[in-house]
Amino acid sequence: MRERLAKKCANAKKIKCAGLLQSHSKNQQSRVHAKVHQPIEMIVPQGQVLLTQARQLLQLVQDLLDLQDPLHRLNHHVVKSFTGSRPSGSARPITPAKSSRSKEFQATPVAGMPAPIALKTAEQMPLNKFIAHAGVCGRREAAELVKGGKVVVNGDKIFEPGFKVAQTDKVIVKGKQVYLQKNAVYILLNKPKDYITTANDPEGRKTVLDIIKGATPERVYPVGRLDRNTTGVLLLTNDGELAQKLTHPSFEIKKIYEVTLDRPVAKKDLEAVLAGVTLEDGFVAADACGYANAKDKNVVGIEIHSGRNRIVRRIFEHLGYDVRGLDRVMFANLTKKNVDRGKYRFLQEKEVRLLKFMNKSFVRKSKEEEA
Repeated sequence: MRERLAKKCANAKKIKCAGLLQSHSKNQQSRVHAKVHQPIEMIVPQGQVLLTQARQLLQLVQDLLDLQDPLHRLNHHVVKSFTGSRPSGSARPITPAKSSRSKEFQATPVAGMPAPIALKTAEQMPLNKFIAHAGVCGRREAAELVKGGKVVVNGDKIFEPGFKVAQTDKVIVKGKQVYLQKNAVYILLNKPKDYITTANDPEGRKTVLDIIKGATPERVYPVGRLDRNTTGVLLLTNDGELAQKLTHPSFEIKKIYEVTLDRPVAKKDLEAVLAGVTLEDGFVAADACGYANAKDKNVVGIEIHSGRNRIVRRIFEHLGYDVRGLDRVMFANLTKKNVDRGKYRFLQEKEVRLLKFMNKSFVRKSKEEEA
């Protein structure tokens, strides 16, 4: 009797244990299943959100390009570059827009160089912007002309630079009617010595426009200034808006010079240039400064964003040096590579886009970015 009861108890224990094991196994499986499937349910929506955000970002870039880039026919190429792919087929070349005016105002490309780039013109724009786009001068200089009473619109003298004008308005600057340029021209010149960086010189000296004479019928002017004895990179254009960006102090465009001095430069003086010096028109400091050649300490390189008149010469003269040679080797990421002294070339479309988008590689870094 006792043996039968013992067997029954043993069998009951086995059944109970088996049930518990089975139940435990199911619980474990459900937990594993939950652990496997729960992240997937979370990951999929997150991936969709990221994809949606990426599409919205690309659309925003497209919209910005449509608004800001005069090269609107190349916008899809720029957007494609963000995804690392190129559009199928070859890109259509941009051709200059036809003008109803006389032939002398229609730009023709120089043999072997790219054609000028067509600009969009708005229905109305500020008067100083109109004058700049007409190739007379930059926007700031145009504003001074207007304030000085040198501009007449439709027979009325205008003194407000922000006065709105249209392409059909008759605008006269210093007694001569001006027109919006139909083609934007961008010329990089490797300036030689003894040339003045101006459109006209009252003393009859040679100007940089004499070097590019015949390159284009469009009226172009220098972006910024280089001294008569300073050589190197100089940009000439009729794009007033771009010229404004490249010369306005708020954009802090990077410039690099090679300076040849009358004697070896002491290390303490290089440190002084970096720390900054106080000149007659205020404090100025270089972004970088060092020996261009370790074996020749008479030659130094200096990177600076200030556009003040003769700033590099005045810095070294302040420290007691005589500047024997000054050559600008870079301006807004443009270099004189493959352009001999006294020669020039037209900018490529890619270079123009980089200038217009103010690429960070040639703009001075902020303190936050450096940190």
